[in-house]
Amino acid sequence: MKPISPEAVRTAIAAQRPVVESLFDRLAQGSQGEPGIMRDTYGAGENFAHELIASHGADQGLQIRRDAAANTYLTWPGSEQGAPRILLGSHLDSVPHGGNFDGAAGVVAGLTVIAAMKALGLRPRCDITVMGVRAEESVWFEVSYIGSRSALGTLPNGALDAKRIDTGRDLASHIAACGGDVEALRQGRRELDPATIRAFLEVHIEQAPSLAEAGLPLAICSGIPGNFRYPNARINGRHDHVGTPRRFRRDAAMAGAELAMALDRLWAEQEAAGIPLAITFGRFHTDPAMHGLTTVPGAFDFSLDVRAYDPAVLSHLEARMLAIIGEIEARRNVSFALGPRASASVGMVDPAIASQLQAAAQSQGLPGTMMGSPASHDAAAFAAAGVPVGMIFVRNENGSHNPHEAMEIDDFLDACAVLTSWVADQAA
Repeated sequence: MKPISPEAVRTAIAAQRPVVESLFDRLAQGSQGEPGIMRDTYGAGENFAHELIASHGADQGLQIRRDAAANTYLTWPGSEQGAPRILLGSHLDSVPHGGNFDGAAGVVAGLTVIAAMKALGLRPRCDITVMGVRAEESVWFEVSYIGSRSALGTLPNGALDAKRIDTGRDLASHIAACGGDVEALRQGRRELDPATIRAFLEVHIEQAPSLAEAGLPLAICSGIPGNFRYPNARINGRHDHVGTPRRFRRDAAMAGAELAMALDRLWAEQEAAGIPLAITFGRFHTDPAMHGLTTVPGAFDFSLDVRAYDPAVLSHLEARMLAIIGEIEARRNVSFALGPRASASVGMVDPAIASQLQAAAQSQGLPGTMMGSPASHDAAAFAAAGVPVGMIFVRNENGSHNPHEAMEIDDFLDACAVLTSWVADQAA
């Protein structure tokens, strides 16, 4: 392909604004979950999004394919059959009552890049495939990266038996209901061979308002955190009368509070040493069937997510946490049942891709700021499978996983321009 100037790229991307705005509007209108958006994993909302994207891709002359996990692929064929493809995309599901841009921005970005390249008269050497990924949001089945890991053949054993939090039905039955091939997944068949993928690139809104705070439209990802999680932990003590003296109490709620404060102090200690991480208790409550004004809580439930950019840091944090739990158990005469453990590997961004994206941004007069991701992404699953990955973050005023996500289309188009420059260069 002939070299394309940054100005030509920006002009071609700007021309896609009406299509971009229409796609986001249609996605929102078809997946309302008042308040916010409800693109439930392997449910009606996510299905709608996949159908919409597939229909749009077909109208643009792209080849449409779905795999055993019902992921959607929209491919612009390259001139050299068999050349390793470039994958662009992200997930199309949302958390309950989430926002319209988390995940979907990456899929719309991929489609926008292809449209701009076509308008510029370019023809890639390799296939350019936009992937609409299923089931990235682990809130629904409490399993990470279901769609991407299914495609890569790395879905953990037992994942298909996980129950959806609202329906109580297992993942296998939900996938089957959406047209997937559960038997192929059980056999570990993969749709994507890492050796046939040149790179996976994901555009995503920022999920903490760092760019908004800094006044920057975008940033290039420098790394994706791994995590360990305990989705359904419980502390068992003893229900007692509120007049019970302290020395006799086995107060599960106080034990939970002590763990939370101890881990918060550990977080502050690590942060002061220059080690970025995050610790979150997503659920934190006494037993609704037993708690009351006049009862010492004998049971306490919580979920825990701990994430960091270094596997050694994660191992250290978990060891410290388990030691703290042991001390609390001995002192308060309670027991912790942490339940099933889940984890995700640290996502190592390809340094060459990050540098190339940075150069592409700077060539267009945009900041080439590098920023670590506070959240996990499908790109991490690809990185763990050995695929080179890169990410571009787009400014988002109000955080994510809430109805108030506020990505500006101008910022999104800037990210698309950077990605188009990179793809045009790499697919030449």
